[in-house]
Amino acid sequence: MAALYAKDAGSVRDLLRAGADPNARTSDGLPLLCIAVAGFDHESAEALANGDADPDAALPDGTTPLLRAVDLGSPALVSALFINDIQPRHGEDARRRLLDLARHWCETGVEEELRRRTGAVGAATRRLVSDEYSLVEEVSLGGHTVRAGHSAILTTLEQRFGIRTPVAELVARAVPYHVAEGLHANWFDCHYALAGRRDPQDWSELKTLRHHPDPVHRVLLADVIHSRWQDAFWNQRRDTVHDAEFLAAWVLDEPDGMVLARLLDVYGDDLYPDQEAIGLLYADHPDPRVRRQVSGLFVGDAPRPYERDCPPSDAVAATLLALSRDPDPEVRCSTTVELAAHLTPVFRAALLGLIRDPDPGVRGQAGIALGASADRTAAVTDALVSLLDEDEQLLRLEIVYALARRDDPRTGEAWNRVGELPPDFGVIHGQQEDHRVVAYQAYTWRHRPAEPSSSDRRSQP
Repeated sequence: MAALYAKDAGSVRDLLRAGADPNARTSDGLPLLCIAVAGFDHESAEALANGDADPDAALPDGTTPLLRAVDLGSPALVSALFINDIQPRHGEDARRRLLDLARHWCETGVEEELRRRTGAVGAATRRLVSDEYSLVEEVSLGGHTVRAGHSAILTTLEQRFGIRTPVAELVARAVPYHVAEGLHANWFDCHYALAGRRDPQDWSELKTLRHHPDPVHRVLLADVIHSRWQDAFWNQRRDTVHDAEFLAAWVLDEPDGMVLARLLDVYGDDLYPDQEAIGLLYADHPDPRVRRQVSGLFVGDAPRPYERDCPPSDAVAATLLALSRDPDPEVRCSTTVELAAHLTPVFRAALLGLIRDPDPGVRGQAGIALGASADRTAAVTDALVSLLDEDEQLLRLEIVYALARRDDPRTGEAWNRVGELPPDFGVIHGQQEDHRVVAYQAYTWRHRPAEPSSSDRRSQP
């Protein structure tokens, strides 16, 4: 219970492995799972579910931990309780109850439902919070707090219960939740459900979004195509040829900068036709969001970043150099990986210039790119050391990583400049997993003081 109230999922897992009862109850008769649910602690909830805690345990108020998770609107919580694929346990009545609850929140609205339940007046407090891998609004009113992820939850439940939601309905659920930065949970779950539709009729409906007057609808279609490609890649399918042809035509005539930027982002994530030509076409586009995507189209077929076997064409090289001097700092940032991948003398000079850029984000990205390269010259190493004066702690840690890889004697001093890291930084299941910290530890091991030999020890008084 102490670990659950502290939201210490690591300790919860350890205690379960040591034999703690996942279905134990608190003094007021609630299963331990309810503590994790009430605290929006999806990691501890998942640990308990993996340990065979019962998400359908009957509670005194007639609900279950799973119903409470649905009510609280956290998609991560609900997914955590489905970790053991508990769908077969749910009869028709239980399924209807879960679906009706999620649908009620969607149709009523979070703030309106909180007012109905609490009778509170005045403005609700809203903030955008992380819900595992996506974002969701957390709304507080009248002493109650819920998360507005009920559209995502409803979509997830429908998929698990084999309900085929119409394409138009999934689109309508997603589009209100497009955010410029980050990925909203409701958008993500709905677009992912759409990406799983392989029926020709579904795809025919989706394709019409290309000409929708609202740019957000077109961004949704771009995201669906991206997820379809990712799913085909990971499952080794070859059924995205028509998607590639569709995207290749679309990318040439999309008028909106926001949509075009997303299309180029998708286009650069696979070996679509004419990537280099498309990149050159949009290199001087007036919208900086579009120009930020151009460098990603010059990646080619290298197996890993920073390893490009073929040098860039003269046109690409000139374009990268021009973009590295772009007035928009994010455009300048976007060139750093490609400049470091080839690292000709001209590209090295460009990156060394970016390390002195007036924008701290550009300086940092240039340093990270140069640090990950194979360049061992004094000019590059000294430029990396100069970044130890930056305010960003994680950038200073990146410099430690770069110096440790180079066995530079300034690595220890650089580590001292990083400052104290959080106690659990990079620790997963009790092991240090952060590659930068591991590289520093390896450096200190390689340069540890030599132990005296046995003869030396015998000669000491």
